[in-house]
Amino acid sequence: MWIGRERRTGSGGNSGGTFLDGQMLVAMPGMRDERFARAVIYLCAHSAEGAMGIIVNQPAHHINFTDLLVQLDVIPQDERISLPHSAEGVKVLRGGPVETGRGFVLHSADFFIQDSTLPIDDGICLTATLDILKAIATGGGPASAVLALGYAGWAPGQLENEIQQNGWLHCPADRGLVFDAEAGAKYDLALRKIGIDPGMLSSDAGHA
Repeated sequence: MWIGRERRTGSGGNSGGTFLDGQMLVAMPGMRDERFARAVIYLCAHSAEGAMGIIVNQPAHHINFTDLLVQLDVIPQDERISLPHSAEGVKVLRGGPVETGRGFVLHSADFFIQDSTLPIDDGICLTATLDILKAIATGGGPASAVLALGYAGWAPGQLENEIQQNGWLHCPADRGLVFDAEAGAKYDLALRKIGIDPGMLSSDAGHA
């Protein structure tokens, strides 16, 4: 998986070479792809090479973080009861339809692994190695984290086209939306952050 680091030349737009990494994408009601219906996505990378993001409001039902630690041999079965409280609170999400068997941890910037952690924006980082899971299991991980299975990816120019066709709104990232809010509330919260009443939104609405 590539992670582009070409930076934005502006904010809140999508033209003139402006890239949206570190922002939130909010699916419009007219989204044709059912996999992204009512999705709220944190964009980890966006450049001329394409885009990559994590859906932050689709829980991975019936998948428990502690169970994953055991399945991945991060901890033995008999150490489940001794996990720190912070580990038990890590939410597992369906991050997107690409590489669904791989884990990606979005987390606060108080944790960093050289050559493995990607700082994105606004104190949010991405790490996709087992080392961060081991750190969380021992109480040495980040203060805030979510584990996503899979990610959303776009080919060069694809995301720009979808935005132009009213597939997505976008707005500055909100750490509360990524880490704190309940998954079922994130879509309406993201729309209100943009300044839109969810009840008034139609498939013909414009861009944020």
